[in-house]
Amino acid sequence: MNSLPYQADHSPLAYSVGITLDRFIKLKQGDFPFASGELSQLLRDIALAAKIVNRETNRAGLANIGGAFGQTNSHGEEQQKLDVIANIRFIRALSKGGEVCAIVSEEEDAVIDLQNTSGKYVVAIDPLDGSSNIDVNISIGTIFSIYRRKSPVGQPIEQKDIMQPGHQQVAAGYVLYGSSTMLVYTTGNGVNGFTYENSLGEFFLSHPDIKAPLDGEIYSINEGLEHEWEPGIKSFIHTCKTQKLQSRYIGSLVADFHRNLLKGGIYLYPSTLKNPSGKLRLLYEANALAFIIEQAGGLASDGKRRILDIQANSLHQRTPLLIGSRNLVHEALINLNIKQVQIEW
Repeated sequence: MNSLPYQADHSPLAYSVGITLDRFIKLKQGDFPFASGELSQLLRDIALAAKIVNRETNRAGLANIGGAFGQTNSHGEEQQKLDVIANIRFIRALSKGGEVCAIVSEEEDAVIDLQNTSGKYVVAIDPLDGSSNIDVNISIGTIFSIYRRKSPVGQPIEQKDIMQPGHQQVAAGYVLYGSSTMLVYTTGNGVNGFTYENSLGEFFLSHPDIKAPLDGEIYSINEGLEHEWEPGIKSFIHTCKTQKLQSRYIGSLVADFHRNLLKGGIYLYPSTLKNPSGKLRLLYEANALAFIIEQAGGLASDGKRRILDIQANSLHQRTPLLIGSRNLVHEALINLNIKQVQIEW
């Protein structure tokens, strides 16, 4: 029987959809010889929950799951219905996978001890960031951090498993639910972005090896709080305007961060008179994004020190955040009289 060798069809009618997230994770599994596949499975569990939250987000207007839930979380913030739904979805996915021993969630007052003494990982997560924007159809997101537990496997979790500085993360990422849904993550070996293809139900690699521009033309800050800024922040924003940078502020952390990561820019949520310790949470917002931006070549600071060097001392600890393109963050720190001009991190 005669046969012809297979030749790939490169015609425009048979475009390539790229490599799936699952296959990419398998290819990169060798980066973690200590993980024996658990970290890879954990990332798959997060991706599965993200697909479900994406579905719920897309049908929110039709299923009456937009709007306020009628309760507040531990921070005194009004919970949205999708906050609660996303929290449930991610907790279920992380609980059933078997790799996680504890979860820290923005929507829960205390640590969720899964009583899984064989679990090797702790996950800190903001299940639905920017949820106040749901009703007006503005991009929202999920932010997550993954840490290896410090206590011996087989024993109950301890405080040291939870209160780890950001530089001890083994993986971090976010999911952006917008005009398209994207999952961006790092395991300490660069940053890669995956776009969700609804008809196939898969995330495909769309943004390999993301690098943040060293400079940018965008600054993102809530200028309505200008009267509460310290002088150094006011000086830096004045410099941005003088240099004709563009002001772009969505009010959804993931969306603002994602745009600046790709296009170059800086996001600032500094300390204010009302929130002298800042407003963003260290364990499940700032640490994750700081890990990502550093892997992409940028910087993240609280205005005094590297975000990833901060030792957490409380579950929902807040922090100021200056994050984005390296040169812009550097200039902001100079305006705040940070003398370490030669930033080593």
